[in-house]
Amino acid sequence: MPEDLSHQISPWISFLRQYGPIPQNENSFDERIASSLKRGRVAAIRVELQYLDELVTNFRSAAPRSIILTGTAGDGKTFYCREIWQRLQEDGPSWNTEAESQELPLGGGLTLEVIKDLSAIVGEEKKETLLRIADVLTGKVKDRVLLIAANDGQLMEGWSRLAENGRVHAVRNDIENLLVGGWRAHRKSQEHNFDLYNLSRTGAEKTFIKALKAILDHPGWAQCDSCRFQRGTEQQKPCPIWENKTRLDGALMRRRISDLLELSELNGFHLPIRQLLILISNTILGHSAAKDRLMMCKEVPQLLAGVTIAQASPYRNIFGENLTERRRETIEVFRVLRRFGVGIETSNFIDSALIFGADDPALHPHYQELVLSDPHYGSDSAYLNGQRAYLEGGEEADHSAFLAQLAGQRQRLFFTIPDAKAAEMRLWQLTTFHFADEYLNEVHRVLLRKEKVRAEIVARLVRGLNRIFTGMLARDDNHIVLATSGSLSQARVSRVFEEFISVRRNLGQRVQLELAPEAEMPALSVHLSDRHWASLPLNLRRYEYLVRIAEGALPNSFSRECYEDIMACKTELLRQLAARRREEQAEDDETDRLTLGLITRLNSDGLISNPDHIEIRM
Repeated sequence: MPEDLSHQISPWISFLRQYGPIPQNENSFDERIASSLKRGRVAAIRVELQYLDELVTNFRSAAPRSIILTGTAGDGKTFYCREIWQRLQEDGPSWNTEAESQELPLGGGLTLEVIKDLSAIVGEEKKETLLRIADVLTGKVKDRVLLIAANDGQLMEGWSRLAENGRVHAVRNDIENLLVGGWRAHRKSQEHNFDLYNLSRTGAEKTFIKALKAILDHPGWAQCDSCRFQRGTEQQKPCPIWENKTRLDGALMRRRISDLLELSELNGFHLPIRQLLILISNTILGHSAAKDRLMMCKEVPQLLAGVTIAQASPYRNIFGENLTERRRETIEVFRVLRRFGVGIETSNFIDSALIFGADDPALHPHYQELVLSDPHYGSDSAYLNGQRAYLEGGEEADHSAFLAQLAGQRQRLFFTIPDAKAAEMRLWQLTTFHFADEYLNEVHRVLLRKEKVRAEIVARLVRGLNRIFTGMLARDDNHIVLATSGSLSQARVSRVFEEFISVRRNLGQRVQLELAPEAEMPALSVHLSDRHWASLPLNLRRYEYLVRIAEGALPNSFSRECYEDIMACKTELLRQLAARRREEQAEDDETDRLTLGLITRLNSDGLISNPDHIEIRM
């Protein structure tokens, strides 16, 4: 008779699985979670909401302001609405998951109307709703406040089709200005009685830490304590679900994932909480041989008996490697994280240790540290057998399976090599962005602390700019060289000298790294004078591009988009230079003469020599 496994089936694991990348991931949608909780007999996952307390305090105040919650799909807008309602409810009506609009008495003659999804209201009802919103926000209706949730792409939809009147026009413009006018998540209307919270502008890395804590600290894990597979034995590895949960609870792994999420935000890719819950669930439960590619308790004995435990590696699951390629490409969080190329990008040192370390005495200490120290996902028998076959097989042998295993080992090492050895082992060479760690820790976070970035970093960025601006392999890093081709500012090679811009403060000139005013990311600010300047926002991609150019890469070998962005900055600098010259121009009797500077050569140190000047009579 088959062994009775009923005592090993955890309702909590089944519930968590519903957040994963499966067709029926209903728990990712707040509207459906109540029924899922009832079926699963488990407590809800309580993610700490950044603005919940201040929003509840607002609605409890004597003079509350209306609130508009916006953001991308999955940012938690409906969750906010439900949590605020339940905090304020007391003896009032219960939250209705089906209703698009519902009302709650606040006391003092005020009523709170909650519109949980403005985008779902259509037709004539949408028109009436928008007119009612305009009346409340402009103060025409004084006994009502609003809590409105709407996707940012659809928040403005419908206003333009209303009959023009003063209130509608004022509210529409006010919302639009708040929506596009800055990077802060919370913005207060100065004209009307409402605040706007753009949840897309809350960092995914902060939300991830809160969601991870809510899942890892969930009381449902206590159900695993009675499972005989939880800890493992000398003959048998522990349950891969419990092993993955334990590893994800490690500080280093959490920090590396958080760094990738923060870098993604700085690269312009926002991940809402729905995607982060998918990421966490998949990291813990992913296995390419399990049903729907996510493990269930009843599958664990079979998986442990086989030789497929390595397929449950959380380091692979972070990038959706347990899923089919088609399924993986439909899920935003995996598309974003795979842009880092972890597993695909190689490091000569790490690959040598992984492949040859077992037999090479010089590499064996590293092999012991990187592979043998992790018997669960490092020196797994499948990998060791594949490694042996790779070394012993001829050129005609099929090594595709081992190369896939090797990619999984690189992914594991990215999350397990300690910080103290990251530089020595060139950890970030395992990603597309070799200078991402420098960008995050020595530029972005330094600026957030309102500290000054090291001069060497600024100098290297300046050298990269000069190589792009001139098309020459220049080594100048103490000033920016503005040059054109004479007729086209964006020519790839520019030898007509226009201006030297000093990096250090000199007659109003300076080059510095600072936070961009329109976004909380680094920007390279170039000042020709106190009144004439241009700023180049530096997302991760542009930073990597400039540093790679400074280190010797060709401008057109990395990113055409980055090249065009930087040439646009050059055009703006030339425009500012022309404006400054017009202001500084004095009366000159010799208006029939024009002097041109030509950059003809680099000196022996690779610096741009003083330009040769040619005087032209007009």
